[in-house]
Amino acid sequence: MKLVIQRVARASVTVDGALISSIDRGFLVLVGVRNGDTEADARVLADKCAGLRVFEDDAGKMNRSLADVGGAVLAVSNFTLCADCTHGRRPSFSDAARPETALPLFEQFVSDVAAHGLAVSTGVFGADMKLDLVNDGPVTLILDSAEMRCKA
Repeated sequence: MKLVIQRVARASVTVDGALISSIDRGFLVLVGVRNGDTEADARVLADKCAGLRVFEDDAGKMNRSLADVGGAVLAVSNFTLCADCTHGRRPSFSDAARPETALPLFEQFVSDVAAHGLAVSTGVFGADMKLDLVNDGPVTLILDSAEMRCKA
């Protein structure tokens, strides 16, 4: 499972011109689910995401978490994070989990983040979504459960 986390001043998602979700200060999290990912991958990434200290304290040091600043999460499924661009010019998405596998793991990630007491909104799984965001910093982080397993 792979996450792209963007610290945002605000973010929103629309589908067919209709506002689906929006947040103010917090994280826009793009979530890619790969073949072989498990609930354990969702759990470890949710815990890491919820605990990241990337908001400034009074001294200007990145030392505060989402909970510390009253931040929220906007989680958006994004199978293109699983693209393999190593051959040719057209990405291969064969490593992306099928929707019947990816949706429950995406929902598990959302549930696990919410279990930390954070407000979590989502896009619409599988829809053509339009994202609007104001990146704060910019601060953009990539978390990959496969890399985290290797370092454990």
